[in-house]
Amino acid sequence: MKMYLISDNMDTQMGFRLAGVDGVVVHGEEETGAALDAAMERDDVGIILMTPKAIQKCEELVRKYKLERATPLIIEIPDRHGNSNVTESISRYLKEAVGV
Repeated sequence: MKMYLISDNMDTQMGFRLAGVDGVVVHGEEETGAALDAAMERDDVGIILMTPKAIQKCEELVRKYKLERATPLIIEIPDRHGNSNVTESISRYLKEAVGV
């Protein structure tokens, strides 16, 4: 299984490409949602890596996939902006999944 990156900036995408991870740079909500939909349908992708700004552009779709599908796994990765609060995201998803 491969990893696939959905990023909002070229720097992150180029860094991951150097490590052998394929991906795409997205700019708008529609483009981000379409990229996520396409990545979710790929049989060879086991992990989808997304930058915080990319997740913000299609937050409801990411939440839906995380709650309804076991694979591929969607993971938020920090990027050069360093403004990610991954703990808060995980807590929010747990509250929705468990209903607390």
